[in-house]
Amino acid sequence: MALPWLVSFLLLWWVPVSWLERPRETTPTDRRIVDVLTVTVQVPVYNEDPHALRACLHSILRQSRPVQRIHVVDDGSVDDTGAPLTYSGVRTEFLALTRAPGMPEATWTRTPNRGKRHAQMTVLADDDADIFVTLDSDSVLDREAIKEGLKPFADSKVASVAGQVLVLNHDANPLTRMINLLYLPFTRGLRSAQSVLGRVTINSGTLAFYRAGIVRDAAGTYENETFRGRPMQMNDDSMLTFYSLLAGDTVHQPSSLVFTLAPERPRHYLRQQLRWMRGTTVRHLWWLRYMPVGGIVFWTTVCEYVHMLLGLAIPVIVLVDDDLRGHVGTLLASGLLIATLMSYLMALRLFTVQRSDMTTRQTLILFALAPLAALWRTLILRPLYLYAMATCHRINRWGTRNTVEVAL
Repeated sequence: MALPWLVSFLLLWWVPVSWLERPRETTPTDRRIVDVLTVTVQVPVYNEDPHALRACLHSILRQSRPVQRIHVVDDGSVDDTGAPLTYSGVRTEFLALTRAPGMPEATWTRTPNRGKRHAQMTVLADDDADIFVTLDSDSVLDREAIKEGLKPFADSKVASVAGQVLVLNHDANPLTRMINLLYLPFTRGLRSAQSVLGRVTINSGTLAFYRAGIVRDAAGTYENETFRGRPMQMNDDSMLTFYSLLAGDTVHQPSSLVFTLAPERPRHYLRQQLRWMRGTTVRHLWWLRYMPVGGIVFWTTVCEYVHMLLGLAIPVIVLVDDDLRGHVGTLLASGLLIATLMSYLMALRLFTVQRSDMTTRQTLILFALAPLAALWRTLILRPLYLYAMATCHRINRWGTRNTVEVAL
């Protein structure tokens, strides 16, 4: 049993490597390169809470490093005309603000519902900017987010940059507190470790930066991807990151902060996770097919599946083998101890960002609950992932909502 346990630990290579990540900084020469970049921000909208959309747009306008253009595309949302704040009201206010001197050029387009990728390429296919920034319509940017996210582009080898995602409604209920912990292994764990190697595989649609030429060159292909004959509109962020991986380095900038609304109801959360997991399963197939066999992305994908296989095989071996079955209690206790220690090690990443909307006491309580997040991943998310892998062909356009599900 020592060998599979050892292999399991080695496959968690990203846990220690993630601590080597540092925000990329710029020299005076680098700043001259970055300062002249033309930046376009694209915000696709579909049945978003108008208050969240308004906060998103205001956060773009308040950036310490102004952008040159903002393109909002409403992909056929249902506008509640009886609500205190409507899309029409947000649109009128936003376009009025951007008419002031010194404000970015702004457009607001409404299209028939065709999916997020079509909404993006409606405006990006012909935009001549140097950098495209993609946001979700509930993304609220820290004031320095754009400035920090552009810094890595001083290196000509960098093709894309992922921002650091934080939960905006972290204290809404026990589920959002749990999500705050559940995001950590990916947003500040695996992605941070991949960034050290220049091989981030999935940017978050919440905030990502791309060399614009990479996105323009994908026009016509990106928005028309299919899987088993069905349109693939979800996992837009992983597809754009895939194009970037083929073009150069992909990194994470932990100082480029963005806040997003997490699901507040279990049903919404599980649907969101199922959509992400199905999309990731499809993208794994792309990485195994198109990434170099001797490259990091190929082998870390293989490692992920080996780790998952061991996680299923080891309990079966213990239950089948007569000698091992007599030590189930000891093995279970040691496994729980190891899982608890690993969960606390990962939860230490909570302290890498000091938030003005979280007290020290709140952070410490959240840290203390880290083992519950590990248990949730084992009992809820792992079975859901296996189901998502088996049903990855069940894909749709936006995937999570027909009406507003989380309000600001």
